[in-house]
Amino acid sequence: MKILISGSTGFIGTKLVDRLRASGHDVTRLVRSSADVGLFWDPYKSTVDISRMEGYDVFVHLSGESINGRWTASKKKKIIDSRVIPTRFLAECISKLKNPPKAFICSSAIGYYGNRNDEELTELSSVGTGFLAEVCKAWEAATKPIEAKGIRVVNVRTGLVLSPDGGALQQLLFPFKMGVGGVVGSGKQWWSWITLDDLLKIYQYAIETEVVKGSVNATAPNPVTNKIFVKTLAKVLHRPAIFPLPSIAVKMIFGEMGQELLLDGQKVIPKKLLDAGFEFNDKELEGALRGML
Repeated sequence: MKILISGSTGFIGTKLVDRLRASGHDVTRLVRSSADVGLFWDPYKSTVDISRMEGYDVFVHLSGESINGRWTASKKKKIIDSRVIPTRFLAECISKLKNPPKAFICSSAIGYYGNRNDEELTELSSVGTGFLAEVCKAWEAATKPIEAKGIRVVNVRTGLVLSPDGGALQQLLFPFKMGVGGVVGSGKQWWSWITLDDLLKIYQYAIETEVVKGSVNATAPNPVTNKIFVKTLAKVLHRPAIFPLPSIAVKMIFGEMGQELLLDGQKVIPKKLLDAGFEFNDKELEGALRGML
């Protein structure tokens, strides 16, 4: 298939491009720098050679400002604008194409559900409250004009991505290897995780499988609480986990970002993927961590 992909230089995008090309797909990268190899675009200036967007089978949209760091007013604006504005621009471009893509695969996040305590969440669950829920709601809404044109749209609601090469796990490894890791807050909050390998597999599945559409929870079938996550990571690394990070410290250090990313939780079930017969490589946290570490 001919695939056009944005966000191709990011942590997930780089690996996804490699995987798709290894599978025989013809991948073109949407790039923000004219020095990079690919199709140049600037969604904030509505700049792209639209004639070169013709004839692709699938668009994959991954670009967005990192949510790490303190959420100042300007940071929040960057987070939401970097997701909504480019998505809207791609929708405008698609509306002008004579040969539009058959599918549009767009990243999203389980932050859509907000903090839901012990409630089991599937793709049918309602949107939650909080900044990340607002971001994801607006992000997914920006894909609606594409769906209205009869194009298959998939919103990949991604959980906590585990890889020693990036993301949350990479940041956790140093303190845990030093023996100073521990439970965050109460430890009762649910962390719905997914290995990078399975996430890439889900994206490829969404690209290649025509019956997959709408929101898709990209999380492993067995989410765990923070307390279990911490104990399991410590066990795999043969280190203690006796230095808790109290809620008050999280809020002081990280502010609103710490509250929503570390203290709030979602118990997410990938119902659509399970019902479709999708085979996860990593279903249990301990085995997944041992495989990576």
